[in-house]
Amino acid sequence: MQASNPLESAPPTLRSGRVSVSIVSHGQRDMVSWLLADLQRVCSGDIEVIVTLNIPEADPVVTGSGSHPIRIIRNPIPKGFGANHNAAVVEASGEFYCVLNPDVRLIDDPFPALVAHLRDATSRVGVIAPRVIDSAGHEQDTLRRFPTIGSLVRKALTRELRADYAVGAGSLQRPDWVAGMFMLFRTDFYRRFGGFDERYFLYYEDVDLCLRLQRSGHAVLHSPEATIIHDSQRASWKKPRYALMHATSILRYLLRRHFV
Repeated sequence: MQASNPLESAPPTLRSGRVSVSIVSHGQRDMVSWLLADLQRVCSGDIEVIVTLNIPEADPVVTGSGSHPIRIIRNPIPKGFGANHNAAVVEASGEFYCVLNPDVRLIDDPFPALVAHLRDATSRVGVIAPRVIDSAGHEQDTLRRFPTIGSLVRKALTRELRADYAVGAGSLQRPDWVAGMFMLFRTDFYRRFGGFDERYFLYYEDVDLCLRLQRSGHAVLHSPEATIIHDSQRASWKKPRYALMHATSILRYLLRRHFV
């Protein structure tokens, strides 16, 4: 059973065509400010931004000529990745809901192409994600097959970052899961589905969500029609605290995959 979350609260009336963007800052004010500037610069549609300050910090700086409304949520105590985005969606007024990491940079507007696929009534799309490159233009390994005990052991021993899928030019793909730095949903679907499992504090909540989507008959899509920039931090490879959280989340995921 999934842990309780705030999605049962009465949400605002959804505004057709609007995209609500949820960004969570963990003392990342500069990154958030740069991302807000990108959103104001490249996104011409109806966008609202919900920024959650997970720890005490100064508000991000908003620059650019855009007019997208920005709302700030200040947490009295820190929450996990999924809990923060589940709380933000309660405040969202957009028809679509985007989970967006603060260390993402935008080249151009990613939303029109992705929203078009979510509007396709012929498919049961649970989530869609864009193509991801790093700042040098290299493809990132964000399209993956569901981890198994064997694949996790091989990765731990070799540290090999081998992509499970090749990104095809102009073609939609259906990977097992997409990474959580950018995930776009229909807001009403995200709420009904229950969002992220909040028992994952950090790591693997995106894998778990995609597993639950596919088990319920909903597609996980990747579209190369939209591209974002993201430089992976790989904090769990460098810091023992994050490595422990990573290992805990892997164990929780494996238990769900094989026994739930």
